[in-house]
Amino acid sequence: MNPLADEHWDTEITADNKLLSLNFKDVWHYRDLLLLLVRRDFVAFYKQTILGPLWFFVQPIITTITYTFIFNNLAGIPTDGIPAQLFYLAGITLWNYFADCLTKTSTVFRDNAAMFGKVYFPRLIMPLSIVLSNLVRFGVQFLLFVIAMIFFNIKGFSVMPNGMALLFPLLIVLVAAQGLGLGMMVSAITTKYRDLAFVVNFGVPLLMYATPVIYPLSVALQKYPKYANVIKYNPITGILETFRYGFLSKGTFSWELLGYSCGVTVIIFLLGTLIFNKVEKNFVDTI
Repeated sequence: MNPLADEHWDTEITADNKLLSLNFKDVWHYRDLLLLLVRRDFVAFYKQTILGPLWFFVQPIITTITYTFIFNNLAGIPTDGIPAQLFYLAGITLWNYFADCLTKTSTVFRDNAAMFGKVYFPRLIMPLSIVLSNLVRFGVQFLLFVIAMIFFNIKGFSVMPNGMALLFPLLIVLVAAQGLGLGMMVSAITTKYRDLAFVVNFGVPLLMYATPVIYPLSVALQKYPKYANVIKYNPITGILETFRYGFLSKGTFSWELLGYSCGVTVIIFLLGTLIFNKVEKNFVDTI
């Protein structure tokens, strides 16, 4: 009789996991590590800076002022009757969360190769920690957006939320899932092809111009019909337009467009999970 056969193991580490398995049970067991990584990302990013967390406010404010001057004042791009500063701040707040989730997740294998090679923990914790730490930043910038709404209402502009604002939690989940899914795909591919990381670094800012961040979707559909479908069926477009319409009660809202964004996001997330789980088994040997 083999005595080892009767032993019970609390944790069994094996590479034979299912491709679509998210291992949420293991992630929950390592939740302390997840919170520690979120805290590390938050502290390390602003360590030895003079303004510290105030950069959460400074960055969107400066960007909003710049966009207002260039795209509204100089280029004359309309903002659907919304005060330009509020229009750009709404787009910047949501776009920054998506862009940060994508770009920072896209290098998670490369940036943490040393840690992955030394100790076991569910690999999904790393990209999840990035999404959660960026969610803290988004929360602060969203607070700035709410303060700006109150300010413009005091100034006499009617910008009030409507019933679609109740979709806010869903919209945040969709943005996080889309950024996480795309980031996991890119991260898996960059274990072999490092060039893709450079493509992401300059490609994501360019992608913003194919998203209604600096212009409303209605203007794109009216003035640029040749490129309208590219912008309309960008999967982040429906989410961004719903966010802006829900909180500012102006803009373009379509259940069809939001449903399309939801469907594409689910596909992106599942595909990203599949590729991530496949590569994590042997990426240390590759990278």
